[in-house]
Amino acid sequence: MVSHVSEPVLDVDCVELIRDLQEAGTIWAINTGRSVGLLESGLTDFEFPIRPDFILTTEREIFRPGTNGDKWEAFGDWNDRCARDHAELFSSAQSTLAEVVDFVTQKTKAQLLYHTEGLEGLRTETEEEMDRIVEFIQQARDPESKFHYQRNTIYLRFCHADYHKGAALAELARLINVPRETIFAAGDHHNDISMLNGEVAAMPACPANAIEEVKTAVRNAGGYVAKQEHGAGVHEALEFFLNGKK
Repeated sequence: MVSHVSEPVLDVDCVELIRDLQEAGTIWAINTGRSVGLLESGLTDFEFPIRPDFILTTEREIFRPGTNGDKWEAFGDWNDRCARDHAELFSSAQSTLAEVVDFVTQKTKAQLLYHTEGLEGLRTETEEEMDRIVEFIQQARDPESKFHYQRNTIYLRFCHADYHKGAALAELARLINVPRETIFAAGDHHNDISMLNGEVAAMPACPANAIEEVKTAVRNAGGYVAKQEHGAGVHEALEFFLNGKK
């Protein structure tokens, strides 16, 4: 929805349509790679005039509005299970992580990213360098292991293979009893494909600025690839499905 290359940052028609849909009872969730804090900063920085009903953060966690209305709280036990499974995974995948760290530090100019619990991911200087690192990870990881990653442009986050944007969206839909047939999802990069392949959302879409892999996934799922970019493309896709795919 946000354009980092043109003004205005937000498409007015898209925002107004989402507001109208919310008022009519539609649930709007933001599914992002950002943390809760960074998402809130983004909503403020980009001056979003509407608030999401739920947020799915770091490509795997689920939050609902807190009782006081101005903070977010974990929804269900998904986040606890997610944290436990990741802790167990990273404990068992130390040798693979060590191989990846050696390759990154010795063969690339990428920067390793850490959080309070340890290594989280990495950032490269170019998409081409990220392609090299992803290829190495695919070779280094045990095919039977749940060790995986989520990629978005020059950023990569190590993760458990069972936790991604698609899985988080599916769990939210289960918790609030929303059927797949009524779910619209839009995204533009690698880490969005798990919610755009048709398994979770029956109405997948992407704007014209989406990478080719996303466009292919959306087309294969019978979704809509917009002619316009960013928020204007999301608005175009919403109108397409709301008007009965005409």
